[in-house]
Amino acid sequence: MIYSSNVMNTKRLRIVGSAVAKVANSLRLETELSSRKKLLSIYVYYKGDEGDEIPVYCDWGKSWKEEDVYHAIRNMMFVLSFHPRHSNLRTIRKEIGASA
Repeated sequence: MIYSSNVMNTKRLRIVGSAVAKVANSLRLETELSSRKKLLSIYVYYKGDEGDEIPVYCDWGKSWKEEDVYHAIRNMMFVLSFHPRHSNLRTIRKEIGASA
């Protein structure tokens, strides 16, 4: 789940969106983009099985390299894979850890 302002800098959103898509594709997850007014940063959340949204990345209003965003999100997904409420991530932990 990606949250950004509807007037967000498209270059930043494109970089974060591309990194999120890479992570989602490798983990067989879906992505969703939602616009929110008055957001200065781009936020990425993992939506768990129970519908709860867990923050996994924020760009803090700065431009980051796609590779840095990708690794930050992958690392957070690896950490989440150890939480008992996210058993679906546990099955792909080896894949996450191998490329993190």
